[in-house]
Amino acid sequence: MRVVVIGSGFGGLAAALRARALGHGVTILERLDQPGGRARVFRRDGFVFDAGPTVITAPDLFDELWALFGERRADHVAFLPVTPWYRIGFADGNSFDYGGDLEEMRAKVASFSPGDEAGFLRLSARTRDLYAVGYLALGTVPFHRLSTMLRAVPALLRLGAWRSLYRFVSRDIKNESLRRVFTLQMLLIGGHPFRSPALYALIQQLEREGGLWFAAGGTVSLVEGLVALGRRHDIGLRTGCTVSGILVERGRTSGVRLESGEIVPADIVIANADAPMVHGTLLPPPLRRSAARLDRQQASMGLFVLYFGTTRRYESIAHHTILLGRQYRALLDEIFGSDAVLPEDPSLYLHRPTATDPSLAPPGQDAFYVLAPVPNLRAPIDWSVAGPVMRDRVVAMLSARALPGLESCIVSESTLTPADFAHDYLSRDGAGFSIAPILRQSAFFRFHNRCKAADGLYLVGAGTHPGAGVPGVLTSAKLVGTLLAEAA
Repeated sequence: MRVVVIGSGFGGLAAALRARALGHGVTILERLDQPGGRARVFRRDGFVFDAGPTVITAPDLFDELWALFGERRADHVAFLPVTPWYRIGFADGNSFDYGGDLEEMRAKVASFSPGDEAGFLRLSARTRDLYAVGYLALGTVPFHRLSTMLRAVPALLRLGAWRSLYRFVSRDIKNESLRRVFTLQMLLIGGHPFRSPALYALIQQLEREGGLWFAAGGTVSLVEGLVALGRRHDIGLRTGCTVSGILVERGRTSGVRLESGEIVPADIVIANADAPMVHGTLLPPPLRRSAARLDRQQASMGLFVLYFGTTRRYESIAHHTILLGRQYRALLDEIFGSDAVLPEDPSLYLHRPTATDPSLAPPGQDAFYVLAPVPNLRAPIDWSVAGPVMRDRVVAMLSARALPGLESCIVSESTLTPADFAHDYLSRDGAGFSIAPILRQSAFFRFHNRCKAADGLYLVGAGTHPGAGVPGVLTSAKLVGTLLAEAA
């Protein structure tokens, strides 16, 4: 059958490869001038800046894609270990190096807060249970039937997966700084730790199972490796073309229409576009979800991202650094609340890939990107004005807490704001991670991988089951591969 994949993010590339391995003819259509979607690259002034994902967990999900064609990922893309996984800096000047196996983490917790050592071990046991049920058993199963969800409910209730992540962690961890350490992963997939369900605590065990890695040459090398794999096996890729509509005839997909007016025929359409946009814009009007219904969904927060290169190297800075502001819940409420405003005391995720791979910057220099959670476009913020304000706040905070003298040694910089996410990725509300991972938008209640609006239409990506983050997106493609095989 003819398969068209809309979008070439990790979800689209993985779904295209899985469809091709099943014998389908596959063409990928990408809106941008390069593949990768949010994982595209900016090459400027001798620096290489990965635009989006920087952390590789669950590396076996990538290995599987090469193995589908009898190849080895390691022969094409090298994964380099990252140590520590994250260095977390608190406003009081203390820090915590997160990462490692259970014994390493136990020792770190005992050193930081001796009274929480036993609680950490209890928390780890509970996250292992959640991982076994929520990821191994349920995360790899399509949730397009309510019966699937109902069968999962007893185990999830028993494990307390319905509680907020912060409440789940606080049951065992008493030190407030460590409570932040073991809940802030939610921010990396677009969630509010006080509102997202404890189900997502399984991320801690997912990291422990597979470790944390960085692709040599940057995340872009992984995108390029997947594209090359596809080309070796006759997957077509067209960039610079935007899909304006999905064609449906007699209840089944028949192709897509491009903004140019061109029709691309297809028996199967796999959308790696933003899921709310697919349902609200790309489907024919009679099949679309109403704007009012989509507005009732909670979007993830927006992202402000500053990419910059420096004339000097900051050798003491880890590959991944998280700088937490003075407030935690107050900041989150500021970003996610109905009266969301630009944060004055943000928390920052700082990525220094040159700590692991110096080739990503000119000799003696460093490449960085820093990400700050901010309100999405539902907040009345004019990003043409707020962008420069946020840039100065971020640079000042970095200079004061991590990168002294930063203002005077930046030689290359650019930004992405929620407005850019809406324009470049057609993300509804400029959300950084599509819909938020709250209880009523998880599993069966998330966008389904098989769209019931039209036979032959499948969805992958952050807004679909099982969720955002590289493992979630790759798993959504694996689920679509399973559904395609069942339909053959």
